[in-house]
Amino acid sequence: MTIKAIQEDIVDEFSMFDDWMQRYEYIIELGKSLPLIDEQYKVDENIIKGCQSKVWVHGKEQDGKIVFTADSDAILTKGIIAILIRAFSNQSPKDILEANTDFIDEIGLKEHLSPTRANGLVSMIKQIKMYALAFQAKQ
Repeated sequence: MTIKAIQEDIVDEFSMFDDWMQRYEYIIELGKSLPLIDEQYKVDENIIKGCQSKVWVHGKEQDGKIVFTADSDAILTKGIIAILIRAFSNQSPKDILEANTDFIDEIGLKEHLSPTRANGLVSMIKQIKMYALAFQAKQ
């Protein structure tokens, strides 16, 4: 599936909920299905800077695509990174770099987060794009 198609699926899923309490619960549920980062990658260099809670993201190249794993010490943040990983994992560096993140605004996520969580979200996206840039440079 393309990044755009995955993002459209995520927007559709969020549109099923009437209010933000239901959406928060859904985000927390998504966090439970997050492909967890291996303990060896839970190191300072994989921590997202600018996040209120601890979030670790690791990417590895596999058959020309980047596979991301992550974890967080906060349940909501774990769900947020799970959404991003769902959209960007198993995609080529080029597709990740060219992808927009409008779907975040479409589901209304940024406006329903505290300022520090919203900054963390931006930092998570930046980190995913940085992995893509690094892997693209190696190709």
